[in-house]
Parts: sequence; structure tokens; C-alpha cells
Amino acid sequence: MGKRWRENAAGGAVFRSPVNSLDDGCLMHIFSFLSPIPDRYNMALVCHRWRYLACHPRHWLRIERSIKSLAEPGVYLTLEAAISDARPGDTILIASGGNHIVGNIQITKPLCLMGGGKLPDDTILTCLRGSESAFEFLSTCKVANLTVRAELGCCLLHRSGRLIVEACILQCEENPLDYLSFPIVSTAPGCTPFAQLPLKEGEGFSSSARTDSVVVSNTRIEGGAKAVSTNGNLVLQHVRAMYARTSIFFWFEVGEKVRVSL
Repeated sequence: MGKRWRENAAGGAVFRSPVNSLDDGCLMHIFSFLSPIPDRYNMALVCHRWRYLACHPRHWLRIERSIKSLAEPGVYLTLEAAISDARPGDTILIASGGNHIVGNIQITKPLCLMGGGKLPDDTILTCLRGSESAFEFLSTCKVANLTVRAELGCCLLHRSGRLIVEACILQCEENPLDYLSFPIVSTAPGCTPFAQLPLKEGEGFSSSARTDSVVVSNTRIEGGAKAVSTNGNLVLQHVRAMYARTSIFFWFEVGEKVRVSL
């Protein structure tokens, strides 16, 4: 694509990128193919126009603590409000910094919850005592780049659908009732034979797919009686752990136990 030049007020030539000649609708369509973090986030740093388009609620909803940001479209003060207004397949970006209090938030539509920091411990969600879980999933969902802490109970409660947990930290705080605490609990009644699930945004949100399963990748798990508690036909499979200097990162899947006929 050839370079375009325009004359500035002083008569000098200034380079103008051809992509800026596209209308807002075309640019928003292009941005929709980018992953929220880091690609779309980086696009928002280019200029004011790109920030408006990259942060448009058509792409994602945002949880912000700044009163000034609340005047922007698609910005919410609480996660509950954003989930209530979200459409199936939306991405909700939770701003880094501070401590977001969550408890028994039920999600019944396909959503992607994503932390807005560079690291998962930049965005912390805390489930206080008295709540069974931070989130209860009854639909296909993805959780990424977040720290979820549970003082008692579980971080993530999986009822049905496909739950994807990627690059997160799940923490159950130490207490005398540790045997009641689990980072992940799955009560899904059963599922079809397990297949590898996509991990990219926008994939795996088909309403026709009824597989109940959990996929955990590159996630640090701390505390609790065990990493995942399951019942019914769902079992832990394909466990892999990587030991770092200060922590352990897990990859595993939860799906229906494969029956072997002899």
C-alpha cells in the first residue's frame, strides 16, 4: 500500500497512514479480530480516535473505579451490572488496581472475563466468607488474567457448559475449615467424550455445543483441600505442573471419564 502525504500549515509534507482513511465502522470491524490483551489494548494507545474505537462497548465492557470513566459508554462500576447488561459472547475487561469484592455472581450466558493488568495479580477479585463461590457458571465462559481469592468456599463453581481458565491465580485462604475450600468445584452432571477446547476469545461460544467440561492452563493454584473437586462422571485428566521458584503452575482438564470396553 503506497504512502500518502499531505501538506501541513507550514507547507511541509506530513505522512498520513492509509488506515486512517477508513471510516469508524471499518476500523471497528478490523479491531474485532484482535485479542483484547495485548493487541486491542495496544491499539487504544495509538490516538484518541483509536482509543474510542478499541474501547467501544461493541468489543468489550469495562469495570472502572474512576468516576470520570463512568461517563464513557460501556463502563460500569460493578461486575454485576456489567454482566447483567452484557450480550452473549461479550468480553468484560476488569480494571487493574484495588480489590473487587464479588460473591455468588451467577453467569448464565457465554462471556469472557479478563483482567486489565499486565499480570493476573494486578486485578484481584475477593470472595468474602458467607458466599459459596465468587462465580457460578451455568454457561460456556472464559476467565483470563485474573486473581480470584476465596476466604471460604470456592473460587469458581462450574455447574454446566465449558469453563476455560487461562493465566489466572486461584487462591483459597488458609483457615481451620480448609477441607471445605476448593479453588474449582464442578457439579456438572456429565458430558460427552472430552475434546480439546479452543482458548482464544470468540471461540467455543457456540450455543449448539453442550459439552460440560473445564480446561485450566498456565494457572497458579494455592490453598484448599485440593485443586478441583468433581462429582458425577467428571474426572481430572491430563495434569501437568511446572515448578517455579516461588509457585507452581498447573495445566489440566476435567471431562467425562473415558470408558474402555474389553
